[in-house]
Amino acid sequence: MGEGTHWRRERVYVRRRRAALAITVIVCLALTASVIGAWRTFRSGASTAEAATTSRAAATTKAAPATGTTTRTPTPKVTQGPPAADTRLARVDRFTGGITPKSVDASEHGLVLANNMIYSHSITVYDSRTHKLLKRLPDSIDLYKYGFAEHKGISRGGPVEAAWTKDAKYAYVSNYVMSGPGFQGYATDECSPKSGFDRGFVYRFNATTMKWDQAIEVGAVPKFVAITPDQKKVVISNWCDFTISIIDRAKAKQVKVIKLAAQPRGIVIMPDNKTAYVAAMYGNKVFRVNLDTGEHHVIMTVNRPRHLVLSPDSKTLYLAASGTNTVYKIDTSTDKVVSQVVSGPEPRSMAISQDGTALYVVNYYGKSASKIRTSDMKVVQRVATDPAPIGITYDDATHQVWVACYGGSMLVFDDSKAATSTDSSTPDAVSTTAE
Repeated sequence: MGEGTHWRRERVYVRRRRAALAITVIVCLALTASVIGAWRTFRSGASTAEAATTSRAAATTKAAPATGTTTRTPTPKVTQGPPAADTRLARVDRFTGGITPKSVDASEHGLVLANNMIYSHSITVYDSRTHKLLKRLPDSIDLYKYGFAEHKGISRGGPVEAAWTKDAKYAYVSNYVMSGPGFQGYATDECSPKSGFDRGFVYRFNATTMKWDQAIEVGAVPKFVAITPDQKKVVISNWCDFTISIIDRAKAKQVKVIKLAAQPRGIVIMPDNKTAYVAAMYGNKVFRVNLDTGEHHVIMTVNRPRHLVLSPDSKTLYLAASGTNTVYKIDTSTDKVVSQVVSGPEPRSMAISQDGTALYVVNYYGKSASKIRTSDMKVVQRVATDPAPIGITYDDATHQVWVACYGGSMLVFDDSKAATSTDSSTPDAVSTTAE
């Protein structure tokens, strides 16, 4: 084949190659544009889907908080209604579920904490509006992590009572007796300082993490817990030491011990942050105590005084005495009894409405709770409960009363609606005969 013919063919091939190359470039550019468009569309869709997923997750969290989160609101949203003295209790819920509640305390910010019987070794935390269980927390703790070298390893307590801080970020919980490394693991209510029982501990519950975050050593068999109005100190009644402990919250440490009388229990603290009233249950005395100096004197002698509550203005002290079945009204300016009423068989714990016009009292042997109008100390209602009602709390935000029954149930009563002529739960509707 001649060179001329080859050259002409070569030119044809070149033109064909150039045309093919041009077509290839055009196709590649088109494909690239398509890919970029598809990618942008995908990213936009992914972002939208991600936003939708995040929105759904947020909605789910709001509707049903996961265990380990809190529904605590910044400030309690309290709706005004009729005076509590003019409303009547109506049961709206009852639940069980492996609980043995001894005490119950509303945070006023969306949570309710129940301490289960000491041998149940747990607390349970609920949503105050839905009543759903948010957390079951065992009382197991490694005290070594909190600076107690002699108690390295897991110890258990036995929750008794609790007190919430004003901002509801924390609750302090007393533990009846510790068991574990370095402890005897035994105590009883029949005791004295000579019994030689181990010193007890108060745990701090963190409402954000739903975990214990402090452990503070106090006296033997700590029971009631109260916090000073300025939130700087926690005061604990030590049942077997016959003392009260004062804890400095900033130091997380017991800083003072004041000796009183046999089996101190109920405590309230006045707005001056230094005056406290303490009920020594088996000492049959009620004390007025100066928390700064330790000075104290008896304001009242009565059979088995157990629980104390202050009116919102602190002008009135209410005392439930289990030994007389009576609730006493005391003027704090004179420390004298001004009125009294029989609540029912063995009144144990009390709560007061946000407006101070009504008291709520559980009658342990009466299987009942009494509502007392504070103005004239008249029992205006008595409602049936499960056996052994022992703890009670009033939630300001919902106007609901929670009753802890030792046998294994929690009852919730609404108290927001005014009394009507058809109300049947009158004081005579429930027998007050001791069982």
